[in-house]
Amino acid sequence: MNIGFVGVGRMGANMARRLKDRGFHVTTLYDANRAGVTALAQEIGATACPTLGDVTAGADVVFTVVSDDAATRQIFSDADNLLVNARGKLFINCATISPAVHEEVEQLAQKAGAETLEACMASSITQAREGSLYLMCGGREENFRRAEPLLKELSASLRYVGKTGEAAKVKALVNMVMNINTAGLAEGLGLGDALGLDLTMLREIFAQTGAASRVLQTDGEDMQNRDHACFFSAAHAAKDSGIALNLAEEVGLDLPLASATKEQYEHMIGEGLGELDKSGIAELTFKSRHKHSGDRV
Repeated sequence: MNIGFVGVGRMGANMARRLKDRGFHVTTLYDANRAGVTALAQEIGATACPTLGDVTAGADVVFTVVSDDAATRQIFSDADNLLVNARGKLFINCATISPAVHEEVEQLAQKAGAETLEACMASSITQAREGSLYLMCGGREENFRRAEPLLKELSASLRYVGKTGEAAKVKALVNMVMNINTAGLAEGLGLGDALGLDLTMLREIFAQTGAASRVLQTDGEDMQNRDHACFFSAAHAAKDSGIALNLAEEVGLDLPLASATKEQYEHMIGEGLGELDKSGIAELTFKSRHKHSGDRV
């Protein structure tokens, strides 16, 4: 089985490395960042393709790890797209995008004689390299079974959710709640700092009480130390909260916490902080920092 990748940024590159390490044939790569894709191709012995059609031609299964709805539509429907001569190929789409776009891509692929699977990731860069991602999959079950040997090598937890679009709905809710938790933690630590509390002590107490969360484990110390090296950017947090809010609007629900969180992440983008990790939201809540004092990271 030959495997291609479209989108070899922080996540896609590490997924490709992982599969190469596990003995799979990663043959074709594509990314708008030509220097990055060329370097990765040399590293893992693959081909940096000049066109999307070349990726499909050299692969049986293609992973796509692109940024958003627009990028996903582009790689499947522009003049140069993945569906040229794609009959029999399987496209595994890992980006966090709107459920409706997964459905659009499935329809386009089926017209071309190809199949798709959404494999939504609830983990980060380290887990992609280690093969310990949490993957939520949606699509035809036979496509999931076809992809399962590959997905098992990339994941510590692998779950089939249901038809196309269902996993994307779950992923949108996962990220919406994570983003709310992150914003709440930033406010708690920011207020604690303003009150003169020892933040290490405060985090330890949070961890043993109702304030505990997974975000406290991953981001609490980083917020305290202003270490916002990017694993999941504020810009992506804003995008993903937006996907969830669009779903809420479709069913007539008002989600004030999700809306306020999205506004905070959009504020970060407006302040030029969009490429910081989501933990950088603390720069807006600590009185001694960026928003209040001009002390910029």
